Formats: sequence, structure tokens, C-alpha cells
Amino acid sequence: MSNIGRRKGIAILALGMLCLGQPLMAQDKPASMTISTASPGGVYAIYGEGIAKILSDTIDVPTSTRQTQGPAQNLVLLQAGQTDLAMVTTGPAYEAMEGKLELAPGKPYAGVRALFAMYPTPFQMVALTSSGIASLDDLNDKRVGFGPRAGTGGTYWPRWTKSMGIDTTAQFGGSSDQAGQLADGRLDAFLLAGGIPHPSITELETTQDVTIFGMSAEIQKQILAANPYAVPFTIPASTYSSVDADLQTAAMWNFVVADAGMSDDLAYQITKAVLENNEALKATHAAAKDTMAENISQNTFIPIHPGAAKYYREIGVEIPDALVGK
Repeated sequence: MSNIGRRKGIAILALGMLCLGQPLMAQDKPASMTISTASPGGVYAIYGEGIAKILSDTIDVPTSTRQTQGPAQNLVLLQAGQTDLAMVTTGPAYEAMEGKLELAPGKPYAGVRALFAMYPTPFQMVALTSSGIASLDDLNDKRVGFGPRAGTGGTYWPRWTKSMGIDTTAQFGGSSDQAGQLADGRLDAFLLAGGIPHPSITELETTQDVTIFGMSAEIQKQILAANPYAVPFTIPASTYSSVDADLQTAAMWNFVVADAGMSDDLAYQITKAVLENNEALKATHAAAKDTMAENISQNTFIPIHPGAAKYYREIGVEIPDALVGK
């Protein structure tokens, strides 16, 4: 082969490696990784399994999930170095950064770094039709399940109902358990926060006549004004078979975050692997339709990991310098 032919061959090989993405450097490749999710029966647990499989297959790092009580606990575990990746909503992330997280009061977490947006988590409400409950105003003096105590629903729903002057008997537990308690008549209503369609509600619909309801315009406005990390959200009528009209509610965006100590190369490869395998992730759960590179713009305050920022900029997604963490 001539020297020109060799050079062409080398160039083609190099271009191929660039298109496929460079493998992790040995010093940046952990033996394994853990991603902290939430309780069984919710979208986090299912979605997390999809992330774990993509990372295990794509960057060749065995990745497993750890079921937890949800975002608040995930942030505590991440800050303590007991997990590699954490699934979080914007509310708990904001409070962790401010040192106001209920599970870690007075301990500001300056090292949390965003990798990619997952999907918005709407706040959802369901009751048995036989109960006559069809709005938040009907919950006074009722037994209400709010999901895991440290989860997003378990954190914010009790605060919000109290601020509305609604007095409930609050109960906490996993999504699947509380859906079962509603079906058995041990709860009057179940208020949760989770992706749509939520597995626990979908399962309830198959065995019970349920009323799935939204927020009034007045209540939605009140919640959004008091919680700057919440956004308005519409649950489409097609989401659940028991619903024939769009439902208005509030939501918080979810992000997968890492600690600032993660190497830039590993953060880059994780972000790239997930965002370039969206079809595989959607096969795990439909909520992954929102796991798109452009939705990193939904993050306005969590510093973005420099490795992730590098990937976004390479594909033409604008990342403000002020939002890139050190």
C-alpha cells in the first residue's frame, strides 16, 4: 500500500472512531455505577432501569438501580458519595442547594451537577368514584396518601394542602402500596407526583371506577406563585381511560444529576449515551419522549456538569457560561 493509501486508511479509521465516540479513558472508567431512583410502582423505578441498561450496554460500565424514597433521599446519597447518579426533581434540588432539604437541613449541597433533563413530573390526584371526591376542596378531613414521605409528592403535597387550609389525615408509603390501599378503602384519595401515565393509576383503572382530577385555576396560580421551581402542566385527556378532558395541574422537571467530582469524560459519555439512545429509553417508558437534548433549557439553576456542557455545545445546544459548574 502506498503512503497516500495508508494515510487515507488512517484518516477513515480516525473519522469512524470520532463518529462512534471515544471509549472512556481507563482512569475515568469506574468498575460499576449505581443510579438512585424511587419506590417500586412509580415511573422513576422503571425509567431508571432503562438508563441503567443503556449505560451498561453503551459505555460498558455495569450500572444498577437503587430503589429509594425518591429525589430528596437521592440527593442525600449523592452528597454522601453513596450513589453515582441521582434522579431528582427541581424542588428538592433547589432546597438541597440552599441547605433547606428536610432530610439534610443546614447542609447546602454546592456540588450537585445536572447531566440531562428527564421529563416533567406532574402532581396528580385520584380517588374512587364512589367516594364523591372530585377536587382538592373535597379532601378536608379525609385519609389521603401522599406517596413516600421523602418523595416529591410526600414532600410537597402535605405543604400545599396545608397552605390551602385543607386538613387531611396524611399517610405515606410506596406508590403501588397506596394505590392498593385506595382500592381497599383504607384511603379516601391518593395524591402523587410522577410521570404520565403513572403505573399505579393505570393499574387502578383496570379494577376500580376512579375519578382522576386536576387543579382549579385559582389553586394552580397559588401554587406556582409560591414555588418558583414549579411550572404549569396539562395532563392530556388521552393519558388515562377514566379521563375525557385535559386536566390542569402543576409540575416539576426531573433531571439526572451527578456530583461535581465526576470526571468530565464520564459525564460526557453518560450524557451522550442516554440522549443518543432515546428510542431504547422510550421503549422502557413513554415519559422518555421528553428526554431530549434541547430540554436541558428547562434547567435554570442547577449547575451543568462541564462534561455534559461539552456534549451539548458539540451538537449545537446553547449552554450559558454562567450555568456551567466548575
